[in-house]
Amino acid sequence: MNETVTPQVEAFFDQDTSTFSYVLYAADGSECAIIDSVLNYESKASRTSTDSADAIVDFIRARKLTVRWILETHAHADHLSAAPYLQKLLGGTIAIGCSIRAVQGAFQKVFHFSDSFPMDGSQFGHLFQPDEIFHVGPFRVKVMHVPGHTPADIAYVVNSPDGDSQVVFVGDTLFMPDVGSARCDFPGGSANVLYHSAKRLLSLPVQTRLFICHDYPPAGRAACCETTVEAQKLANIHFNDDVDEDGFVKLRTERDATLGMPALILPALQVNLRGGELPAAEENGIRYLKIPINGL
Repeated sequence: MNETVTPQVEAFFDQDTSTFSYVLYAADGSECAIIDSVLNYESKASRTSTDSADAIVDFIRARKLTVRWILETHAHADHLSAAPYLQKLLGGTIAIGCSIRAVQGAFQKVFHFSDSFPMDGSQFGHLFQPDEIFHVGPFRVKVMHVPGHTPADIAYVVNSPDGDSQVVFVGDTLFMPDVGSARCDFPGGSANVLYHSAKRLLSLPVQTRLFICHDYPPAGRAACCETTVEAQKLANIHFNDDVDEDGFVKLRTERDATLGMPALILPALQVNLRGGELPAAEENGIRYLKIPINGL
């Protein structure tokens, strides 16, 4: 008989980037996974700090958890990943979807990556294949490829041992119902593809808990990290029954045309495509980020 163990999810909110990071675990002393961590970056001074990541470290140490995985849902354009910092302190394997190679290729020209920059995703400890299965303690996790925002987006579908409890970390594919969906105008993005990815997520059982990566709440609502398939199907402003694929593509394309680039896209992608590592220091001991002129 399968033991009844419910996935425990602790959320951490980074106010500056509106990002939710998560720790998935079973109980104190169990294995855990960290999802979508944040390295704080102050752009005016180009200075990093680790306050957001340290909150995760403190939580894991307080509960005596063992880090098995440090997971990314995609290469984020709005915040820097703290994965290498967390790995140094806590261990674990840094992982992302195998289609990260397509995103590296899409931005190779923008950042003029040198020959020493491998375009094969080897900056990460593991590249997940679509539908790959792995485990975090007692939980079986299935990788769902949900491209559209970028070619490399994946969701992590977590099942309890008895199969009665399911949670999904959806990355940027879905937002809260009153916000809708992620933009699709980055290189390799596609509103048509995102529509079908979202519909796959919404085909999961209605009680499935969905944990989002960002929330940009309308006035009067606090930031939220959790919703359900049922709530999304009933109220998502972009994916309700009155909006078909053509309607969504029109809506999403028109909306994307009004959006500026994320404030941290240039530093974030240079770091996140390296698995969260900063560029190597030059002879003077200082690390540099490139700022392409008219490159986006």
